[in-house]
Amino acid sequence: MLSEKKSAAEFRQEFRRELASGRLLRFPGAFSPLVAMLIAELKFEGVYISGAALSADLGLPDIGLTTLSEVAGRAEAITRSVNLPTIVDIDTGFGEPANVARTICAMEQAGLAGCHLEDQLFPKRCGHLDGKQLVSVEDMVRKVKAAVDAKADQSFLIIARTDARGVDGLDAAIERAKRYVDAGAEMVFPEALSNEQEFAAFRKAMDVPLMANMTEFGKSPLLTTKQLTNLGYNLVIYPVTALRLAMKAIEDGFRTLAAEGTQESVVKDMQTRQRLYELLGYEKYAAIDEALFNFKLKDGTTL
Repeated sequence: MLSEKKSAAEFRQEFRRELASGRLLRFPGAFSPLVAMLIAELKFEGVYISGAALSADLGLPDIGLTTLSEVAGRAEAITRSVNLPTIVDIDTGFGEPANVARTICAMEQAGLAGCHLEDQLFPKRCGHLDGKQLVSVEDMVRKVKAAVDAKADQSFLIIARTDARGVDGLDAAIERAKRYVDAGAEMVFPEALSNEQEFAAFRKAMDVPLMANMTEFGKSPLLTTKQLTNLGYNLVIYPVTALRLAMKAIEDGFRTLAAEGTQESVVKDMQTRQRLYELLGYEKYAAIDEALFNFKLKDGTTL
C-alpha cells in the first residue's frame, strides 16, 4: 500500500546502516513485483533486480539488449511494491559516461537504493560464461566517476562489478577493483570467483563492502550464508533463483497439461487462490473501499 511505503531516502539510509552492521544481507532476485512481495514477507533483508532475469523475462538473452527505459520501468514497479531496499543491475550503464550519468538519475528517480555497473565491453555476456571482453581500466574509471558525480542523493550506493577474474585472473580483478574504489565506488562485486580461497583473497585486499553472487550453474561454488559471513562478505544475491524455480514448475505443469488434456493432477502443486490473495494483501484495500473486499472463496473464508 502506498500509505505504508517508506521514502527512497529512508531505504537508502537504512541500506547503508545495515551494510555497516557486520551481518550478511540476503537479497534474492525478483523479476516481478509479486516475487518481491514474497521476498519481503519471508523477511529477507532486501531485493535484487537481475539484468539476466529481466532479460529472460522479456524473451531476450543476457547480452545487453534491454534498454534504460525497460530496466528503469521494471525496477520502479518492483521497488514500489515492497518496504525493502532494492538494488538493480545496470549492466554496462547503457553506453558511455554521459549515458551512465543519465542511468543513475533514472534509477534514483525509480526509488532504488543502489545499482551495480560492470566493466565488460558490449555486447556483454553473463558473468559466468567464457568469452567475455573488458573495457580498459581507464574507461571503467570514467564510468564510475560519472556515476558518482551524477548522484543527487549521496546515500544512493554505487557498486562496481568487475568481470576480470574470468578474463585476466584474480590479481588483475583485485587491482581493477581497487582502481574503481579510488574512483568513488562504495562497494565491489567480484564476479565469477572460482573457490572459497578467492573470495577470501578479495576480502583481504579490499576495505569496502563486498557483494557475493550465488547464482546456480555458474563458476562460483554455492557458499552458505554462514560461509559468506565467516569470509566477511556484506551482501549476497541470488539473482535468477526465483525465475529458474518458476520456469521449471511452469514447464512441468504445461507438459502435464499437454499430455493429459487437463491440469487436474498438478493443481496440488499450485499456489492457491487464497494464498495469492494473502500475498497481494487484498484485505488491506478494504480501508479504501469496502466494495473491493466483499467476497468469499469457495471454502467460505473471506479472501
